[in-house]
Parts: sequence; C-alpha cells; structure tokens
Amino acid sequence: MEKIDFTVETLGPCKIESPIPLKKNMDEAHASFVNDNERVLYDIIYHEGSKDNRVDYVKNNLMEKAGPRKQIYFQPNHVHAGIITCGGLCPGLNDVIRAIVRSLWNEYGVRRITGIRYGYQGLDPNNNLPFKELNPEIVDEIHTKGGTILGSSRGGPSIETRVDTIERLNLNMLFVIGGDGTQHGALYIAEEIKRRGLKISIIGVPKTIDNDINYMQKSFGFETAVAEAVNAVYAAHTEAKGAIDGIGLVKVMGRESGFIAAHTALATNDANFVLVPEVKFELEGPNGLLAAIDTRLENKFHAVILVAEGAGQDLLESSTDTDASGNKKLGDIGPFLAAKIIEHRKKIGKPANLKYIDPSYMIRAAAATPNDSLYCSRLGTNAVHAAMAGKTKILISMWNYHLVHVPIELAISERKVLDPKGPLWRDVLSTTRMPLSMTNN
Repeated sequence: MEKIDFTVETLGPCKIESPIPLKKNMDEAHASFVNDNERVLYDIIYHEGSKDNRVDYVKNNLMEKAGPRKQIYFQPNHVHAGIITCGGLCPGLNDVIRAIVRSLWNEYGVRRITGIRYGYQGLDPNNNLPFKELNPEIVDEIHTKGGTILGSSRGGPSIETRVDTIERLNLNMLFVIGGDGTQHGALYIAEEIKRRGLKISIIGVPKTIDNDINYMQKSFGFETAVAEAVNAVYAAHTEAKGAIDGIGLVKVMGRESGFIAAHTALATNDANFVLVPEVKFELEGPNGLLAAIDTRLENKFHAVILVAEGAGQDLLESSTDTDASGNKKLGDIGPFLAAKIIEHRKKIGKPANLKYIDPSYMIRAAAATPNDSLYCSRLGTNAVHAAMAGKTKILISMWNYHLVHVPIELAISERKVLDPKGPLWRDVLSTTRMPLSMTNN
C-alpha cells in the first residue's frame, strides 16, 4: 500500500511540565496523558489474500493520536492565544470557540486570549477592526446561539500582512476555524511564520458543513445540517402528498460533495430522487430525470426530489467567476430544476403542483445539536492540547472514532467526495428506489 505521510511538525522539544492534573502512567486506574508514540490505524479494512505485508501495511497507516501531553512546549503564563473564524457560517462555530477558551483558561491557566474579528479581514490593519478579548465568562452561553461571536468573512490581506499582524500582537498560537480555503490560508501563514524563524503554533479546526475535508470522519456542523434538512424534506413530502401529482423539491448544501443530501435521504426515507455532484444526470430522454419523475407520479401520485447545490452544474450556463475564498460561483440548480419540471409537465398536459424549498441559510445559522456541540467541545479542547505541546500545521480530526492530528497540507490536498460505487450511495439507491442511472448512454 502507498505510504501516506502523517508526520506532525513541532516547534521544538517539550520540556515544561503540564499543569493538567492527570496520571502519568496509562496503567493507572485514572485518566492519563497521551504519549507521542500512540497511533491510530488509518485504514482498518484488510483484504484477505492481499500481497501487502501486514507489518508494512500497519506502519504505512498510522495517525498521531490527539490529547494532552505530560510535557508541553509553551510556558502557560507566557502564552497569548488567538482565535479566528473564517468562511461561511456553520452550526458549532461558537461551540468550538467556547471549548478553546475554556480549555486554555481552566486547564492551562492562559489569561491572554484574543478573538480576531471577521476572519482574515481582521488581520488587515487597514480595516481597523477591533480585537475581542475572550474569557470563560464571555463565552459561557454562546454555544446556545448560531453563528460566531467573532464574525466571519472570506478572503483577506496578503499572507505577509497577516503574519505582520500576528507578530505585532505577539501571539504564540493561532486557532484557525474554517474550511478548505481557510486552511489553505492557515498553511501559508504557518509557512511564512517558519520562514521568519518565529515560534508560533498554527492549529486548524476544520469547518465544512458539506463534510468534504479529507482525512476527517465527519466535520462539525454536518450532523446539525442533516437534522435541519430532514425537517425541510418532511415539509416537502407533506406538500407533495397533499396535491394532485404533487412534487416537492428541496435544495441542500453540497458544492462538490453530496453527503448532506445522501444522509438526509437515508434519515427521512421520503426522498424519491437524490441528485448529487458526484453522479451525472440528464433531464431529457427516456432515461432522464423528467421521464423518471413522470413514471413515479403515474405509480405513486407524488414525488420528492432532494438536490445538492453542486449537482447538475453541467446543465447550467458555466461561469468562471469565483468568490473571495476562490470558490467557483455555482449556478442555482434549485430554481432551474423547478422551472424545467413545471415546463415539462405543462408540455405533456399534466399538473405541475411543485413546491420548492431552500433552507440553506436557515441551516447555516442554526445552533448546533447536542451531538454536534459535544463533538465541537472535543475538537476545541484537543486543539488546545496540540498547540500547548508545540504542534503546528495540523488539523484536529476524528478518525475511526479517535481524535487525531492530521497535517494541514495532507488534508487539503484533495476534497473528500461521495463514492458513487460505495456503500453510502448504494444505500441511497436502495432507500429511494430511484434509477441506477439517469443518463441516456
């Protein structure tokens, strides 16, 4: 098997005793520190009869386990920590901020914690945005609210300007909460910091409601997004069943990955068609979507369609425009599909009772569900443990139900996408009973 480099970069040797009152020996009957030689197996599937040597197979699949270290790099009472949130809103941002602040303050005794306002734009002195001092009292109840108390934005000043501001603030560590574009920025910042010979830890907490960051079992906010999308599908199903040949159309997030749509379909069992970016479909022709909808209505008298925002982009006018984060601006597949379906139904002389629901911004602004909040708490706390131990250029991830350190460069090397040949999509096909293919090839 090809070796994946999970090597974690550090700022230097850890020589300071941790102030956390944990046991030093894992054999003792109490919670204990994590040793740097503890690893989590990346690939747990082994094919019988494989030519790979089992020992080499294991060695090539090891991820560093996250958690508090007995020896740390930074002297806690000297630490000035920064926290920044970037990109679009996502359920759980406040929960992560709260966890980081409480861990720094209560576990390590750090008393200087600064929130950077409005993403990387807050590191541009020309914007004159005030910083926000943080402590446990300020963050005590923010997890009950959606959004981020620090504000967010896309884009920002040059990498040099960002590092200049970090240096002027005299930060020892920066916690970067954001998605793929944000973590690209975090990596560039860390590389510029290293070039200048500074000892500043850059730790990422990956935020992507689409669940599309690689080497991460799931991203925070994803579970809340599915829970909110489920309500939209229930409403669409009720509307569809209440009309003659009723059609419910729901658009959910998913620029390049259809995980929200797939999980929502499985959670509701009410969607009859699930359209995702990874699976091509056509509108016209005997095997196209429109013909499939007609067949469904003839047999069951209603239909529910769930579409991810990045699905069917080849059917829309292409654009080369990008947003401030460098993401390609997508065509709006929801209204496009609604118009095409209505036009088709009228053309064949059939009712066009279609209700379109787009809950995207309601989902983005929702407060995290309890399970998501719990997950955010663990991500934030372990981000602090990593920074205090002098780790840098890493993301905190969950893999095989263990929290681990993943190099940022590795995580952003490619997007995680739904596998059309994998078990998740197979289960979607089984649940919806939609055609295996809606193309005419």
